[in-house]
Amino acid sequence: MPPHLTDITHHLISSSAGRTHLVEQGTGPLVLLVHGFPECWYSWRHQLPVLAAAGYRAVAIDVRGYGRSSKPADAAAYRMLDLVEDNAEVVHALGEESAVIVGHDWGATIAANSALLRPEVFRAVGLLSVPYAPRGGPRPSEVFAKMGGDDEFYVSYFQQPGRAEAEIEPDVRGWLAGFYAAFSGDTMPASGAPDPHFVSRGGMLRDRFPAGRLPAWLSEGDLDVYAGEFERTGLTGALNRYRNMDRDWEDLAAFDGAPVIQPSVFIGGRLDASTMWLADAINAYPATLPGLSSSHLLDDCGHWIQQERPAEVNKILTDWLTILPR
Repeated sequence: MPPHLTDITHHLISSSAGRTHLVEQGTGPLVLLVHGFPECWYSWRHQLPVLAAAGYRAVAIDVRGYGRSSKPADAAAYRMLDLVEDNAEVVHALGEESAVIVGHDWGATIAANSALLRPEVFRAVGLLSVPYAPRGGPRPSEVFAKMGGDDEFYVSYFQQPGRAEAEIEPDVRGWLAGFYAAFSGDTMPASGAPDPHFVSRGGMLRDRFPAGRLPAWLSEGDLDVYAGEFERTGLTGALNRYRNMDRDWEDLAAFDGAPVIQPSVFIGGRLDASTMWLADAINAYPATLPGLSSSHLLDDCGHWIQQERPAEVNKILTDWLTILPR
């Protein structure tokens, strides 16, 4: 464990899923940090001590299905409504009435929906890598099925229970190393190379991963942490988030087109497909995030933004937090 994380506190709290594992550092207004796929609380290792030093109670969770949090057997237990309630339960279990919520990747979508559905709990929202796009349009599975031409989009590939697990779980560490490298600014495939977001018919996602070196932000020790968690838990809980996208689309029908009105900030990487494919969502922020304080795209940065560029992300977050009412 890095030296700056030696004074963190681990907790297990009761939640609708059974239990939620979290780590905590610092005192002050609560900032809840929500990771994405395929990560865990550890992806916030660079933010926890900085937020604590800035006067905040920084709390990073293991999302339902990850790490030491519960992993319900029913795939439907990973719907967005349940993940939002998990977050609200964490806030209340910590003795707080409200929190700022910050999320990365899937965590950004979970954070945005937490602010949308539980505005009395989540007073501000920070989004990393994945822009906010309100619910709307056709059923997600229909959209993803049309992407890629002869290739299959990775989200569609993840839909069938057991399919991605069969690829990943025989070599969790190697698969994670390739997945992280595929979407990092310094190791992603060159322009014109086969896109690792897609799977050739009859192939595997890892066929398009770069091989041979880790991205600069990921040490062998960091990879050991991630691999150790997923070797212990398997990947089904994490992948079940993807298997609920149609269910979320149905559950959130009443919020079609709804803006998130709380104070917000967005940080993305210019090399991240999430910001390129969802450029229209970023352009729509005046309507969809009317409380947006600022939007940032970091040059030469890929998807793992708070780990690739921790100093810049930390400054943007702490500067933004200081302008929020306490």
